[in-house]
Parts: sequence; C-alpha cells; structure tokens
Amino acid sequence: MQTLYALDTQQVARGSDEYFTGDVQVRMLFPPTDHTSFSGAYVTFQPGARTAWHQHPAGQHMIVTDGTALTGTRDGRVITAGEGEVVWCPPGIDHWHGATAQAAMTHLVITGSRDGENVEWKEKVTDDAYRAGQPSTVTESSVQRLPAKTRAIVPIAAFTAQGDMAALGAAIDAGLDAGLTVNEIKEVQIHLYAYAGFPRALNGVATLMRIVGERKAAGRTDPAGPEAGPLPAGGDNLETGKAVQTRLVGQPVAGPLFDFAPGINELLQRHLFGDLFARGVIDDQARELTTVSALASMEGVEPQLESHVAMSFNVGLSHAQLADVAAALAESVGAIEAGRLAAVLASPPPTPG
Repeated sequence: MQTLYALDTQQVARGSDEYFTGDVQVRMLFPPTDHTSFSGAYVTFQPGARTAWHQHPAGQHMIVTDGTALTGTRDGRVITAGEGEVVWCPPGIDHWHGATAQAAMTHLVITGSRDGENVEWKEKVTDDAYRAGQPSTVTESSVQRLPAKTRAIVPIAAFTAQGDMAALGAAIDAGLDAGLTVNEIKEVQIHLYAYAGFPRALNGVATLMRIVGERKAAGRTDPAGPEAGPLPAGGDNLETGKAVQTRLVGQPVAGPLFDFAPGINELLQRHLFGDLFARGVIDDQARELTTVSALASMEGVEPQLESHVAMSFNVGLSHAQLADVAAALAESVGAIEAGRLAAVLASPPPTPG
C-alpha cells in the first residue's frame, strides 16, 4: 500500500542554534521506514546561514531547488551549486552547507541512515571559514572603499544595535585610533536611540565613557570635537523635521501606514528628523551609514533597511560605498549582517510611487 505524507502533516522547525548559524528552516518530508533507510527534508537558509560541521554515516544527496548552495569540506574546498544541481556527500566526510552571504537558498536533502543514525554533529563553522568559501562576486570597481574614519562607524553602530558591549568597546577603541572624535562617536550612540532603543544607546554611551577613561589613564588624549548645535528657535522642530524627511526620502512621506497612525510620523518628524538631525556633529551621510549598519545588524527590520539604503543614495552615498559597508560588516561583525545589506544592494530599486 502506498503512503501519502499530506502537506499539513509535514513538520516545520527552525534550525537549532546548536547546529546552525543564522536563520534556517527545516521541513521534514518523509522519515525512514522499515523498507527504506533514508529520509527527506527541504532546508531553507537565509543569507549568511549555514550548518555546523557534520558528517553522515550513510551519506547525503543535496538537490538545490532555489538559489545558490555552498558546501565545504575540511580540505578547504567549497562547491558552489545552482538550482537543479545535485551534490553527493559520501559517508564519513566532514562538511558544511548553506547559503551565500547575498541570497537565500533551499535544497532538498536525501539523507541515509545507518544503525538508526543519520548525522554526527561537530563544531560550528567560523565566520572566517565561511567567508573564505564565498564565491567572488564583487569586483574592485564595484567597491569604493570608505575613508578609515568613516568606515570605523560601521562596527560601532552594529555592536551598539546588537548590545554587544565587549565588541563595541574594541570597535570604539579602533574608531578613536582611526580619527573619530569623542563627540562623533557619542553622536552615533545618541542617533541610535531612535533605531535600537534608549537602553542600548545608553549602554553605548557608557561604553564610550569607559573606553575614553581607560585611554586617558594610559596617557592618551582623544579630541572631543565640536559640540552639538542649538535646536531651532522656538523649540518646535516639526517643520524642520518635515523638510529633512522630505530631503532624505526624495519626496513628502505619505501612505496607508501613516494614514492609519499619523502620530508616529509626527514623532518621526519632530524627534528623529527634527531634533536629532538638527544637532549636527555628524552629517547626513554619517547618520545614514550609522542607521544602515545598525539595521543590517538587527533581525526582522528588512523593510526599514531597504528604506534607509534608498535614503543613503539620496544623501549622495554610492552603491559602491554601501558595498564597502557590507564588506566592513563581513570583516568586523559577521557574514549574516553583511548578507542582509548585500541582499538589499543586489535587489532592483523600488519603483517610485
């Protein structure tokens, strides 16, 4: 008798953090049976996601159904497989597989079992090993390296948004060495209250204060830099904020979301585009680099990341410069964060209106 595995009976689960890096979804299709010693599953990896090192006692076929798959072995070889291609991994071979940093990937895996076991998990794949296996898709002409001082903003913003204070301390130390002033880094933290929330912005300021104190105790004097300017006369930044928002977006902002909740746009105009942008210290380009770096380092905010990439273009940053932001994220923060930005940069720009 034949067996139907109905769609609503297929188990869907998120890939365990113990065995996967990044966002992975596993959809079991069929288990081993008394007559078959193999199982099947669809596995979807978001950009930058991959398995840990592992091996299969009875081997595994990987059939790519969407996107581009990477699979590497201990000897440093990495196979790149496209849609419709199949990779066979023999029994007992340590390997990993996953998506590129730029795009999601789904493959169908047919995994053999031996003595009731189908996988032996090992340690996670490091970011360095994963980056080394990336296909070369970026040419020299597609990247315009940012000045070291500007580039140093990227990990500072990313680690502030993630709440990783240990990594943030090292990034602040490197940023001061690269020429950022104390007030410029302070302004990055203040700006991020609107995107990462007051708790992480305050923790960021506290980390900056600690690093500056440690450097001073070691005999190093860091320039404070210009202070923030006064707010516009009258203390009402609504009109100022509307003008800044329109300049960044390229047109007056309207739409169903703000029709539904007009108060949130007024708060954006008064406090974000009004109060914050009126402070000075860092310019519009630095503020957008700060925002893009932070949003790329947070889960679930892809629509906002797409919007701020578009705003970055409107304030004069180039596609090549934003590609360097993605490269800086890959070097200093992680492949997943870089992949989020790279995926936006690889997508066609939205149609106006």
